[in-house]
Amino acid sequence: MSNGATTQAIPSANPPQQESKRVLEPVERISEILFGLIMVLTFTCSFSVTQAGRSQVDTMLWGAIGCNLAWGIIDAMFYLIASFCERGHNLILLRRVRETSDVAEAKQIIADAIPPLIATRLAGDVYDSLHRQVRELPEPPARPRLTGEDYRGALGVFLLVFFSTFPVVIPFIFMSNARLALRTSNVIAIVLLYLAGRALGRYATRHPWIFGVWTVILGAAMVGVCIALGG
Repeated sequence: MSNGATTQAIPSANPPQQESKRVLEPVERISEILFGLIMVLTFTCSFSVTQAGRSQVDTMLWGAIGCNLAWGIIDAMFYLIASFCERGHNLILLRRVRETSDVAEAKQIIADAIPPLIATRLAGDVYDSLHRQVRELPEPPARPRLTGEDYRGALGVFLLVFFSTFPVVIPFIFMSNARLALRTSNVIAIVLLYLAGRALGRYATRHPWIFGVWTVILGAAMVGVCIALGG
């Protein structure tokens, strides 16, 4: 499950029209897809095709779909909770920067609110300028509030988790041979895990295909752990 709130403490003070229009960041989107895939794989990989009839296949299908439906709703709710908490934390930091007259304290608060890689490379006068700009901003809201963007993000989380079920279970819907359907489903799952991992790799590394392979391996391991523990 992802942390849905992506707004930094200082940028959150900007007017709404200047905020990013991206509801979910790439890592969040791909992580939700991977979560949905692993959830549905705990059903398909624990399914025994030996003498499996249509009723057993249907039971497995409804179980997989129902599980991802439930977890999609739960994950969306936690996204909203995380967004609300992050906005509240940002408001606290914003007020601390506005209310302090201590330059060193303001610099530390701002440095803690931005990525360390950037914070260590900013000159002192940049922090001073940010401190002045923040103190000149209008009074922030008294309490955090969820926005339409937050609800769109929660809907996106739900849809990603829920619809990631279907590519893996489609073979069981259209194939009468349960063994062939399971093999086809596993191939689809491996391909999707690899593509999702490769997408993450493009975002974070120079060798996305290696990240894709490791995602398949780690995904299979996590599915195995879930099955072994009765998940």
